[in-house]
Amino acid sequence: MHKQKLVLIGNGMAGVRCVEEIIKNAPDTYDITVFGSEPHVNYNRILLSTVLQGSTSFKDIAINDRDWYEEHHIQLFTGETVVQIDIEKKMIKTDKAREVDYDKLIIGTGSVPFLIPIPGADKEGVMTFRTIEDCQKMIEGSKHYKKAVVIGGGLLGLEAARGLLNLGMEVSVVHISSHLMERQLDSTAANMLKNELEAQGMNFLLEKETQEIFGNDRVEGLRFKDGTEVEANLVVMAVGVRPNIQLAKESGIETNRAIVVNDYLETNIPDIYAVGECVEHRGMVYGLVKPLYEQGKVLAKQICGIQCEGYQGSVLSTQLKISGVDVFSVGQFTDGETTKSITVFDELDGVYKKIVLQDNKMIGAVLFGDTSDGPRLLDMILEQRDISEMEKVALFQSSEGSESQVASMAHGDMICQCNGVSKGAIIEAVQKEGLTTVEQVKTCTKASGSCGGCKPLVAELLAYIQSDSFDEVIEQKTMCACTSLTEDEVVQEIQQRNFTSIQEVIDGLNWGHSAGCAICRAALHYYLGMIYPEYERKQEALFIADQMNATLRQDGTYSVTPQMYGGMTTAEELRKIADIVEKYQIPNVAVTSEQRIQLTGITKEQLPYVCAEVNMSLRSIDQHAVQNVKVELGEGDCQCNQHPAFQLAVDVDKRLEFLKTPNQVRVSIASCLHNGEEALTKDVGFIPIHRGWEMYVGGNSGRNGRVGELLYVAETSEEAREMISAFVQYYRETANYLEYIGQWVDRIGLIHIREVLFAREFRNQLCQRLELDISQRKPNLVKSH
Repeated sequence: MHKQKLVLIGNGMAGVRCVEEIIKNAPDTYDITVFGSEPHVNYNRILLSTVLQGSTSFKDIAINDRDWYEEHHIQLFTGETVVQIDIEKKMIKTDKAREVDYDKLIIGTGSVPFLIPIPGADKEGVMTFRTIEDCQKMIEGSKHYKKAVVIGGGLLGLEAARGLLNLGMEVSVVHISSHLMERQLDSTAANMLKNELEAQGMNFLLEKETQEIFGNDRVEGLRFKDGTEVEANLVVMAVGVRPNIQLAKESGIETNRAIVVNDYLETNIPDIYAVGECVEHRGMVYGLVKPLYEQGKVLAKQICGIQCEGYQGSVLSTQLKISGVDVFSVGQFTDGETTKSITVFDELDGVYKKIVLQDNKMIGAVLFGDTSDGPRLLDMILEQRDISEMEKVALFQSSEGSESQVASMAHGDMICQCNGVSKGAIIEAVQKEGLTTVEQVKTCTKASGSCGGCKPLVAELLAYIQSDSFDEVIEQKTMCACTSLTEDEVVQEIQQRNFTSIQEVIDGLNWGHSAGCAICRAALHYYLGMIYPEYERKQEALFIADQMNATLRQDGTYSVTPQMYGGMTTAEELRKIADIVEKYQIPNVAVTSEQRIQLTGITKEQLPYVCAEVNMSLRSIDQHAVQNVKVELGEGDCQCNQHPAFQLAVDVDKRLEFLKTPNQVRVSIASCLHNGEEALTKDVGFIPIHRGWEMYVGGNSGRNGRVGELLYVAETSEEAREMISAFVQYYRETANYLEYIGQWVDRIGLIHIREVLFAREFRNQLCQRLELDISQRKPNLVKSH
């Protein structure tokens, strides 16, 4: 097959991550060429400070070595800069007179460090902190000089200062603002950080604006606009970066602050895309690694022809360890006229926590000293969770005296936000591959391989896995004792080898027992029915009747439950049921927990007549199906409008009735915001809020009860019906037989489910397959009399 030519300008983290996703999605579609201005392979720029501090080497921070490029047939040109894009000829030119054609072009030129335009900025000893070469210059300079000044009290400046301290230099940090890291910390946290860093040996000059750098050929010091001076023979400017857009601008590509792109990372020129720090999306320019990786994933799908919803922007969060101090911030963490905040300040232990609320929703947080609450608070912000009914003190969970943070996390919770690596994925990798070190985990899963902020959490998880208290083994279980294959492997074989019956599977896959067993025959029956919708209609064992679904009791009598969609009924239906009970002397009539009326004690002879006279659809007796939807009414004198809840329940009941699922699916809908407790503990639960419906999934009200997680907020009832349809169908298609929804969510991760369902094209496809299956099943239900 003829491959298209894909050229990537820039060998940085965002661009190469996009290439990794392209290789994963469509490995045989493109011939890929990469140009990088630096003479190195792709490396983690975020970890340059660890190289400067002496804790790692360049080899340690390299993301992809040259073997990786060769393995994937990627042509890499390092130390070579693209200087022109000919958009008419679809060709690029480099500073080495190389010309390369392209079918698709990705610009990933990143950012360039900002140099303050002041007198003396060109003197020897003045440098930036952006590349491996900058690190080498600082290390070399520290061997001959002892007084260093870092201009910039942001994250980059403090990391450079820590490195220079490690190199034995006296370090002063100059910052124009009144407190450090004002983009990540509020004044309280910033002052705590300043005190900690001063104790480590740093000196701070705050609210200082540099007027000039003085000296002869080499820098000798800085003079400020207030007339004061500081001595220095090495100056590091770390005052920020600017998107590297000169090439794009000269080529006729639309730019503003950065290269302007749409939700699919497309520029205004066909077949030219941009990703990373050089990109402006909806007026935002991102510099953190997580948003850039999210952009890369969307762009890869777009280039590979995979439909997706597009990049919607990112909620910025930062989790860092600065000179041994843990800090975390997300969203809006400063107070405003419309916000309220809750703070915890433990000056003795050096712990500070603050959350900012608006309209009963968390919109930001900042943590200092103890960042264990960070991932949980981030989830609450992303989910837009209403916390009006929550105990506010519970928002902070002190780690002191409690179980390990990682032990209490669900398998689907994110350990590494940058790379989307969950706790369960790491456990599975450790058990499957025998990993024993953080470095091995990083290599295998990419966890902690980007910003490095989650490295302590990865280390804690690894220690927990290796401890005696760990009991969360994730096994790849075989389907049953008849075979050594897992359920996933069996399904793959059915699809690849076109098996169409249970016996074909048993014979073709060398089952240990020629007839199988009750476990595998039931599972194969389900999988064949999912792969071939017409399969089930051919089975003589199918016993589902739209007029008779009776349950045989131990005493030889039967029970039937007339279907009352959404738990709603009428006087006519109630009168009909009462007449039948009286006519046939049915001994037991009860209201079930699902708000239906059950008739019990019907004899075999009476059964056909009772069913005929009821003349209502009867509740399905299949346990592996979506169960009757329940509306949670609650108690008391609530005056809320409950009609939308009943209507949604009726619609969901009718849409998902008789639908086979891997295990039973229980759905509960709260009638109003005041009655939402039960909805939180069902497989799927809906709670009405002022702007629609909150949808929770993965709850369990059984012996080991657990609260579900917020999956989505639907603005309308129709959107809620669409989301539950897509969710149930994705569960049917990807869960193992008998796997509960909670187990399935833990196994594949809530983030992954969101990625699938939030992409409109995928959601529509799931709903279409569900409707097709329903239409093929319902008219063919076998009636029994």
